[in-house]
Order: sequence, then C-alpha cells, then structure tokens
Amino acid sequence: MTAQTSNAVVIFDGECNFCAFAVQFILRRDRAQYFQFASRQSPAGIRLLEQVGFSPGSSPNSIVLFENGAISTKSTAALRIAKRLSGFWPVFSVFLLIPAPIRDGVYDIIARNRYRFAGKRQSCMVPTPETRARFLSD
Repeated sequence: MTAQTSNAVVIFDGECNFCAFAVQFILRRDRAQYFQFASRQSPAGIRLLEQVGFSPGSSPNSIVLFENGAISTKSTAALRIAKRLSGFWPVFSVFLLIPAPIRDGVYDIIARNRYRFAGKRQSCMVPTPETRARFLSD
C-alpha cells in the first residue's frame, strides 16, 4: 500500500499505551472504516515513513496521517482524523483554524509525556480478529 491509497492510513507508536488507546478510540468511531493503521515500528509503517523522507530510526514523535496523497502530523493529523469520526468529534476540526504552531505546542506537551501519562508496551498492540484487516502488516 502506498500513501496514495483511497483510504487514509494512520501511523502510530505501537509501543505507546496512549497511542494504542487512540487507535481503539478511532476504530470504535470510524463507522465508514475509512482509516487503516500501521505502527511506526511495523514494516508497513517504516516503508510509508521512508517514502516521505523519514529515515529508519528517525520516526516522527507524532501521529502521521496519509490521506489522498497528503501527509499530516501532530495536531493537524489528529483534527483531520476527528473530522471523519462519528458523533460530535468532527466539531473539533474547527481548531484547524488556529495556527498549527499554537496547536502543535499543546500536542508536543502531550507527545513528550505520553509514556509517563499512559506507560509503554513491551510490544506493539495486537489487533482483534474483527479489526485485523484494518491494520497494514507488511
């Protein structure tokens, strides 16, 4: 799969409990099954990140969204994801009107402390049989 896929791909830190919670959150609210997922430690995640210029071992300290040939990171990725979720979550996309440096400042505080807030896994999360098809594996 490439970044020019019709569905969006979310790259997340597979060792981060906070990030695993975020993926589960998205899965429960993505009724259209628009998003696919890959951990940044997986072969698919590494390959996608390398396609956009990240070298192995220099993965961004951020969620990354590949959507319609565009790449979003940090708060922009999170808000673009929220825009596609069911319920009231799309309302949060109004924060895209705030300049990214301001939004990303808040995002960076959370990202720097995510292991302290939620802990770290020894291995990447394993998708359930029902969601396995939504995860890129190679």
